[in-house]
Amino acid sequence: MKENNTETEKRVIKRILVSQPQGAEAKKYYDEIAQKYNVQIDFKQFIQVESVSPKEFRAQKISILPEHTAIIFTSRHAIDHFFQLCQEMRVNIPDSLKYFCITETVSLYIQKYVQYRKRKVFFGTTGKFDSLLAVILKHPEETYFLPQSSVHNDEIKNALDAHGIKHSEAVMYRTVSKIFKPRELSGYDMMIFFSPAGITSLLENRPKFTQRKLLVGCFGPATAQAIRDHNIRLDLEAPTAKAPSMTMALDQFLAKMAEDQSE
Repeated sequence: MKENNTETEKRVIKRILVSQPQGAEAKKYYDEIAQKYNVQIDFKQFIQVESVSPKEFRAQKISILPEHTAIIFTSRHAIDHFFQLCQEMRVNIPDSLKYFCITETVSLYIQKYVQYRKRKVFFGTTGKFDSLLAVILKHPEETYFLPQSSVHNDEIKNALDAHGIKHSEAVMYRTVSKIFKPRELSGYDMMIFFSPAGITSLLENRPKFTQRKLLVGCFGPATAQAIRDHNIRLDLEAPTAKAPSMTMALDQFLAKMAEDQSE
């Protein structure tokens, strides 16, 4: 967690903007912080995910079926946009199709679209691809399809290639900036970001952005680098050894501010 004491001592935080959806579990911790420090915390999603069009998908010259016998899902977004595009392109999904998911939580999300008990579903145990890869290697006879975002790296592709696993991948969805109403982002003392795309959205909505006394926090090294790349002062950075979550980091940050201002 990094702090800029000169700036924070000058600023009383009353309103904080968290740039992600208001999840029930996270909201509980943020509500505790809001009550503890008498601050207002709002949640606004800075980015949204949309499917590519059937035309854009077909331009990639990848057929989903019958060429593939298994699907790799790395997120719920991938599941949503895979099934949405299949419906739009009138692709009938057979019961025999196998699903390999990055976590059990992601695998359970498939129930939104198909009867889970009738499907062959496998998942990793750690949330990292190495764990799922170990499961995939037990099914080397399958031909895998990997739905991807327009922003991705080749980690999974390279791992599958290295083990001789038959597969193909295609972009099925992309992240775009959400457009806010004029002044919808005004009046905040602090903003917290969780992805480089969130910073891109901020600057697209406020092309003449000037930071002044606005405090900026973030989660993750990639987000921190994006902030610095745009010459924005970073006042709070997580995770750290003492604050593995954003809520823990924010709690410690606000406690330090309160301590400094009481001296």
